[in-house]
Amino acid sequence: MAAKINIFSGSATAYLAEKIAQSYGADLGKASVVRFADGEFQPSFEENIRGSDVFLIQSTFPPSDNMLELLMLIDAARRASAKTIVAVIPYFGYARQDRKDKPRVSIAAKLMANLLSAAGVNRIIALDLHADQIQGFFDVPVDHLYASSVFIPYLKTLHLPELTFASPDTGGTRRAGSYAKYFHTDFVICYKHRAKPNEVARMRLLGDVKGKHVVLLDDMVDTGGTLCKAAEIIMEQGAASVRAMVTHPLLSGNALENIEKSALLELIVCDTIPLKAESPKIKVLSTADLFAEVIRRLKRRESISSLFKF
Repeated sequence: MAAKINIFSGSATAYLAEKIAQSYGADLGKASVVRFADGEFQPSFEENIRGSDVFLIQSTFPPSDNMLELLMLIDAARRASAKTIVAVIPYFGYARQDRKDKPRVSIAAKLMANLLSAAGVNRIIALDLHADQIQGFFDVPVDHLYASSVFIPYLKTLHLPELTFASPDTGGTRRAGSYAKYFHTDFVICYKHRAKPNEVARMRLLGDVKGKHVVLLDDMVDTGGTLCKAAEIIMEQGAASVRAMVTHPLLSGNALENIEKSALLELIVCDTIPLKAESPKIKVLSTADLFAEVIRRLKRRESISSLFKF
């Protein structure tokens, strides 16, 4: 007899979990969080999950309580005798800290992976990790999904002539190259030098964008400094238009103001993180159908890689 599937949400991602459950064709499970006067909190499941396949949906963007709540939900599910526990993490926080880029710092992405394993998770589903190698930080299977399956259909509806893709830094070259290969077009690279985190000191464009409709690609936008600077340089080099497709909209500080004042025609993002405010330049594409289909395929033991274009 197949195990029953239960889909639950953490506090931070309830808006997305409801859409995922609806797309899957199930009701979102009942869970609650009791908060004490000193700030401590206690998540709990309000229904029987013994012997069930439990899917816990929670992005781990700041504050760190979001990660802690997910860990506590995993622990609670394990102690409630769930058959399997799958953490669905649309946005995996701390992923930028995936190496020692200077002495005496933590590799926080690995630490988060260790904590999830220690809590008792059996599988991870994540969308557009900051670096592919983060999958190797986990000692459990990781289904690494790509936003291309959400972005590409939208991009096709724009019918852009002379399409060119751009990476705002050298780290995103592979992503831009993959999109360019799929659309049989060119891509360019912005080479940047940071004076300090979240501040771009210098940037140069490698490639020709004159008369082209350029699409900048990245996995996350934080303050928007890199994207806005890249868009400015691309337009200065004679591009017909520039827009950006970015998976995770962190949008910290003055990011919204920076984007609205920038040369970007539009910023297309996913709903992995709730927007702090709306902007006429920002279009949000839902990932609910993608996550629901992955859950469905896991249940049926079908291929997941066939969902992605490249």
